[in-house]
Amino acid sequence: MKLKDKLQSLFSKTKVQRQLYTIFFAAILIPVTVIGIILLLNTQKLLTNHYENQIESDNLRIKSIMFDLTTNIYNLSEDLTFDANLQKLLGTNYPSPVDSRTACGNYKRIQSILKNETSLADLKIYTLNKTIEDYDRILFASDETRETDWFQKASRQSNIFWKVKKRTDQFSNEYYELTLYRKIPLPDTKSYAVLAMTISTNYLKNRIENNTLTTILSVNQEPVFYSSDRSLVGSPLGVPVDYSNGFYQYLGENELNAEICLSAVSTLTPYQSDDILYLTSLNFQAYPYINKVTLTYGIIILLILFVPTGIIYLFTKYFSARVVILRSAMHQASNGDYDIIDSFKGDDELSEAFQDLKVMIEKIKDNESQMYEAQIKEQEITNRQQQMEFKMLASQINPHFLYNTLETIRMKSLTAGNREVATAIKLLGKSMRYVLENTGTSSTTLKKEMDYIETYLSIQKLRFHERVNYKIQIEPGTDISDFQILPLLLQPIVENAILHGLEGVEENGQIIIHIGTMDDEYLCIDIFDNGEGMTAQELEKMISNINNHDKASADSIGLYNINQRIKLCYGSSYGLTVKSRKTEGTLVSLQLPLTNIQGE
Repeated sequence: MKLKDKLQSLFSKTKVQRQLYTIFFAAILIPVTVIGIILLLNTQKLLTNHYENQIESDNLRIKSIMFDLTTNIYNLSEDLTFDANLQKLLGTNYPSPVDSRTACGNYKRIQSILKNETSLADLKIYTLNKTIEDYDRILFASDETRETDWFQKASRQSNIFWKVKKRTDQFSNEYYELTLYRKIPLPDTKSYAVLAMTISTNYLKNRIENNTLTTILSVNQEPVFYSSDRSLVGSPLGVPVDYSNGFYQYLGENELNAEICLSAVSTLTPYQSDDILYLTSLNFQAYPYINKVTLTYGIIILLILFVPTGIIYLFTKYFSARVVILRSAMHQASNGDYDIIDSFKGDDELSEAFQDLKVMIEKIKDNESQMYEAQIKEQEITNRQQQMEFKMLASQINPHFLYNTLETIRMKSLTAGNREVATAIKLLGKSMRYVLENTGTSSTTLKKEMDYIETYLSIQKLRFHERVNYKIQIEPGTDISDFQILPLLLQPIVENAILHGLEGVEENGQIIIHIGTMDDEYLCIDIFDNGEGMTAQELEKMISNINNHDKASADSIGLYNINQRIKLCYGSSYGLTVKSRKTEGTLVSLQLPLTNIQGE
């Protein structure tokens, strides 16, 4: 209360114009500014996290691709290195070039690998056996080849290693390709050969490039051997990397070619290798988009702030001027000067107050009369409300009176020993209760609807005896209490089956209701009667009336209404269908959406 008193005291001592400004700043401007800044920062953070998760996932995807690829290449090199036929081929001294070419031509393993492995662009074996002439991909290691750094490194160690091989085609185009090198020991001749397996750049492109992110791959500190931006291939890795850290990882802002981007850098040590692959994923669109969204939201927030501020300023100035005019007129009237000039314009509450002031001065008695009439009208409205309440109470009493009356009659029947009449009255009361309770409702459980149908059929059984028999079949595993259905949907169909389907049946009439599901999508309810059935022409006419009913005709109006209720509630793909054969009976099938009617 103290705070409330202080606020009231503060506002009561301040002019209206200042009060409006204070309320605007305290209730609108400051909260909107704070909330806007918080939402802006939160949106920026959410977008940044989204792009970071996206680029991190893509980098992990590339790592998985490269690990599978390098491991597969290693396994192929392992098979070749210890292939007995290749060992024999490379370790044999051939008496003539013809013999060496024949032996190389008979070795089909290399061609088979290149044919089956699309990931390989090239596979070559360099041998020191002088009796082997160059044949296809088995080559004699010339002096120039032996002086290369990769050959020297392969001759010194038994482990595999990965290097970037530079290749120039006939058009002077340069290519940089990731190549596995390993030594093939030949213990029988105490010599060795060198295996070179080159990964296909096109294969990498097909596996990696499935989005707008830029991917850069390099090994150790060598030039880039693959990039979705071809201009970066062959150049040093353009983002800063700590090469001394074998498990280096980085996620955040980076700069490449003077362009800011979001980057994810990770490392991968290929299987059975000491080399390190550097996998870099870049997103050049992330920060521009985040900045664009931030700027857009910022402009929207500024508009939200500036537009209301300008409107409040103009309105406050206008409102204050009108208050001054009204106060001046009231002050004039309080001093006994009733000659007030009507200079007050508008149709709002202040204008009404000014008009009320004039009416008060000129016609006090008329005001009293008007007040009296207003009281009478208010009393009339009160009386009408009371009458409506009485009617509502009466509408609630009538059903209870009806139920109580039926129960009294049932008890008298039981007392008189007439159980059949008592049963009929009980079923009638149960049926009427369900109808009254569900009139105006939009749904009920399928179990309650089937209880009502069973009650209705029991009443018809009492009426027609052996002419009407019924069975209710529920598909195993189907719990009808889990589903909802439009209330009073099935009774007209059952009634139609009894009145029309079994019209000419004297005894052994059957009504069979089957409930089940189909494809975990539809709830299917079939209602069959073994009555007279219909001819093809009669069935065609009925189906036509169900789908396109003539308002002037009363034929099939019940089935038409049911079909329309289903389609309006669930959609045009659902409804009822009718099948019938003369002298065999009629089947009415309802298809309802299972997903939309499952119980909450």
